[in-house]
Amino acid sequence: MAERHASSLAVNTRKSLFCLFILTSTLFILSWFFVLRSTGSPHFIDHKLLPNSKLLAMIDNGISGRESQNDVEPSVGNRSILVDKEEEEKPTILSQDKEASQANNGVKCNTNGKVALKVFMYDLPPEFHFGLLDWKPQGRSVWPDLQTKVPAYPGGLNLQHSIEYWLTLDILASELPNPPNVRTAIRVRNASEADIIFIPFFSSLSYNRFSKINPHQKKSNNKLLQDKLVKYVTAQQEWKISGGRDHLIVAHHPNSLLDGRMKLWPATFILSDFGRYPPNIANVEKDIIAPYKHVIKSYVNDSSTFDSRPTLLYFQGAIYRKDGGFVRQELFYLLQDEKDVHFTFGSVQKDGIKKASQGMHNSKFCLNIAGDTPSSNRLFDAIASHCVPVIISDDIELPYEDVLDYSEFCIFVRTRDALKKNFLVNLTRSIGMDEWTQMWRRLQEVQKFYEFQYPSKEGDAVRMIWQAVARKVPAIRMKLNKSRRFSRSYVRKEKGLSRIPSPSNFW
Repeated sequence: MAERHASSLAVNTRKSLFCLFILTSTLFILSWFFVLRSTGSPHFIDHKLLPNSKLLAMIDNGISGRESQNDVEPSVGNRSILVDKEEEEKPTILSQDKEASQANNGVKCNTNGKVALKVFMYDLPPEFHFGLLDWKPQGRSVWPDLQTKVPAYPGGLNLQHSIEYWLTLDILASELPNPPNVRTAIRVRNASEADIIFIPFFSSLSYNRFSKINPHQKKSNNKLLQDKLVKYVTAQQEWKISGGRDHLIVAHHPNSLLDGRMKLWPATFILSDFGRYPPNIANVEKDIIAPYKHVIKSYVNDSSTFDSRPTLLYFQGAIYRKDGGFVRQELFYLLQDEKDVHFTFGSVQKDGIKKASQGMHNSKFCLNIAGDTPSSNRLFDAIASHCVPVIISDDIELPYEDVLDYSEFCIFVRTRDALKKNFLVNLTRSIGMDEWTQMWRRLQEVQKFYEFQYPSKEGDAVRMIWQAVARKVPAIRMKLNKSRRFSRSYVRKEKGLSRIPSPSNFW
């Protein structure tokens, strides 16, 4: 009898403990439910209290379109990430409100001129910029009078890397008594007011014109000029204060600034790609990718159709390249006998640009294949021709890709897939008239983002680059502020006096 009573007591005890456990667990889950419901995205920071709050507002506006994706329709361009079946297809991420979409054809950027990037520009001697164009200064000014005459930039292939020329003109134009239009970037004379400090060195032109060593020289004029530039810039108080992290310099030609880049690396670079840079010198987090200036004229009043462009795939250029460019010759062997594919050697000589222009205008798809470096001007020639680019370059970085979805008007193919027999031909032939026409129309909409001109215009390449710089400013400022955290820890006392070294000592 006692044993039965003890057994019953044990069962009741276990039941009680189980009920207590269930009750406790339920209360715990309910408490977390109410806590989570009560939390949200707090907005307790008044940005008006922060320095350069207008710039922050501009950048917030610039990325807000990418944060709201509920109303985005899937893009036909998502054939691009093509062929690994194990990878999920990525949805289109570009979305904008109606106002921004009407103003910028689907890319939300600050182009209303109300908030401008503040740029402090060094008054470098003319030998670093317009003097390279054989311009001679008059009087004490180191800059040309843009109201009188704008120095011309040399044509041909020189133009494709002329980005520093257009940006410098744009900053100078912001100081004219009657600026030609509202500004995205303006020059300020006090560096402490600036968002960025611009070094106006025409590095690509210096390389193109002066990289050869004369018989009586040990160094080329290009290298001598870089040595002078490094000495000048690193001696400036602005560089010493920040260690160069708030400086901006253009080195668009892959071979430009080859020596100076190793000493000016803390600055933000404007580049065509990262092909010849070690990642500790240049990378996508720190630097900016800018488009080439296309050498083929823009296709004005393009009324072509899917059927009026008889060539399926077009490529004309250097076929035998070094480094990553081996894929060009492999594709040449694969595609040379296809009846509706044009794949030949070509250059700018003997009406090469005119022939390439006609060929792209008559083609549905234009191949953009990695050469010596991941990028090529051919991509931007294709965009200007409204010929849907087929990009075969695994390491390519693209301009404005943080605000622009290239899969809407480009086809991306991995190198390993492109080298499979019949892959490219079958892929492009599978794209029908409706899908191609949608990408063709999108090319016409985005074309203006790749146009360099003076004076700059709303939404053109000059304005887009300045806005890309503006989006880097908060990260630059954060790095600068973090670098100053422990500056007081290095106080040294000498003869009873405290000395705080310059922040530049801590880089």
